[in-house]
Amino acid sequence: MPLISDKILKNYITMENRNDNTALFNEFIPVPTELWEEKINADLKGADYEKKLIWSTYEGIKIKPYYRAENIKDLDYQRILPGDYPFIRGFSNKSNLWEIIEKIEIDDVPQANIDALNAIQRGATAISFNGKNLAGREELELLLKGINLNEIAIHFSSSKSFTDLARDFVDYIKKSEIDGSKVRGSFNFDSISYYLLNGNYYNSREENFKELAALIRQIKIDLPQFKVININGQHFYNAGATAVQELSYSLASFNEYLAQITNLGLGADEVLASMRITFGVGSNYFMEIAKLRAARMLFARIAEQYKPKNPNLLKVDIHAISGLWNKSVFDPYVNLLRLTTECMSAAIGGASAITLIPFNGTYKKPDDFSKRLARNIQLILKEEAYLDKIIDPASGSYYIESLTDELAQIAWNKFRETEEKGGMLTVMENGTIKMEIENIVARRNMDIATRKTPVLGTNIFPNLNEKMAGECNICNTGDHNGYLTLYRGARIFEDIRLATEKFSEKNGKRPKVFLATYGNLAMRKARATFSTNFFGCAGYEILEEYFSKDIETTVNEALNIGADIFVICSSDEEYAGYAGELSMNLKQKNKNIQVVIAGYPKDMVDSLKAAGVDDFIHVRVNVAETLAGYNKRLGIN
Repeated sequence: MPLISDKILKNYITMENRNDNTALFNEFIPVPTELWEEKINADLKGADYEKKLIWSTYEGIKIKPYYRAENIKDLDYQRILPGDYPFIRGFSNKSNLWEIIEKIEIDDVPQANIDALNAIQRGATAISFNGKNLAGREELELLLKGINLNEIAIHFSSSKSFTDLARDFVDYIKKSEIDGSKVRGSFNFDSISYYLLNGNYYNSREENFKELAALIRQIKIDLPQFKVININGQHFYNAGATAVQELSYSLASFNEYLAQITNLGLGADEVLASMRITFGVGSNYFMEIAKLRAARMLFARIAEQYKPKNPNLLKVDIHAISGLWNKSVFDPYVNLLRLTTECMSAAIGGASAITLIPFNGTYKKPDDFSKRLARNIQLILKEEAYLDKIIDPASGSYYIESLTDELAQIAWNKFRETEEKGGMLTVMENGTIKMEIENIVARRNMDIATRKTPVLGTNIFPNLNEKMAGECNICNTGDHNGYLTLYRGARIFEDIRLATEKFSEKNGKRPKVFLATYGNLAMRKARATFSTNFFGCAGYEILEEYFSKDIETTVNEALNIGADIFVICSSDEEYAGYAGELSMNLKQKNKNIQVVIAGYPKDMVDSLKAAGVDDFIHVRVNVAETLAGYNKRLGIN
């Protein structure tokens, strides 16, 4: 039977859309999708196309194995130029510039000022201060000393009172004779996020919105370019939400602020001029690019409904910050790779500003070295990769354009669903958002626990000799439990390994894993490697592979070494007889040693258990749950 049907072949040969005028390509006849599909199905040999080649994301998007021009031929915005509504291709037709933001904690005001000046000298174009410990005007003046506010944007991510901070900030600018019309930056005023993080309002819903309206009035005259409202979409990301949830809930928050503040007497122009959006950016490279491109279009659609007089106010600043959810404590330099792809996603997606959290920020206060690396990732992508010069580099990509469109449609429908249920405040206060995100988190956690989702250096390919317990000294190793639980996906494995380290420090030894191999060379090597990675995730000491020539010698070797776990590695067929005898002899001499079979020879499971085998490890087990069980049996809390 021919691979290509006569009917399709005939259509293929007689296609009318051949471009005979293009000399370079006129010898190559366009291949229709039907031909690709027929060839793919032939190669699958009856296997399920959907299961083999379609990837279903947490967002509910089915990713195809390939995309073609026909997938984007109906997208109207393909004909829109950069800088034009609906801004899916960016806000500018001249460049792709973004702010390089450095985040600085204020533990000591003079040192924070030194850190800020150092960051600016080395390439940062904006500073984000955590001002929760900032006390009064004098400290603010000391903090900002030497910073040119007409060139460097200043963002305040937190404050005891943004109203008081705004008053002091304006007074400082007037006192210093700085041109307020050129001062850029933002206050991170977001009472919705406060509720998400704490489960309540810091005052009351009504008072919070009144305070915000007053703050906008206070700022707009003296600092027209300064933003007051920041929608913190990154909290959804760091709680484990999907791109659709982060995007749709941020849209709902945006709409809620517009509705609430305009109802208090401010015009749409005043409110929109005061708004900024922050998204978390993770390692799902293409999804993150699509998310930022879709966001510009969707936020513009909502802003348009409020009929601002200034059309430029349909362009809402989008700040991208590297997420914490996907970062790890163990093998932390892998975080540098994650930060690099995240920065690329943000830049290609057209973010107005980018903040990268230093690679070691998961377990300690970032130092000069890690700050420099975070800053230089952005500088390299600007100065050497020229991503700031290329406008909308994703434009025309069949895959990214299709993904952008599908993500935008699903997020828009989710936003409309939220509005139909009463809006952001209603679905937040009645627990709907919390429940929906927790449903996704349960799936994410299971995928990490079973290693369906790999976390390099944590649940796969761990560094066996790495120790991090002594390095962890800040709360980012723990959860933040409010309305939303902010956490890192790697925590489920990190807790197990950190517990092992503390146990080892207290007892002077790590649990030892003995690998007894025999039989088929390829299988024993593969299963020994699998077992090394498996138990290495718990921080156990993996002893060198031991080739088992006879039962008595192997048993004595394991006992002399003091093994806690004895793993038998061979092929399923060769487990018959020898593995059972090996287990039985070992248990007779030490009943407490854990005997494990690498693999799952289902026809022999009962007989092997009867011989003393305690467990079977293979690709389908819940690795985190299994390792936690071993820790418990070994007395590790």
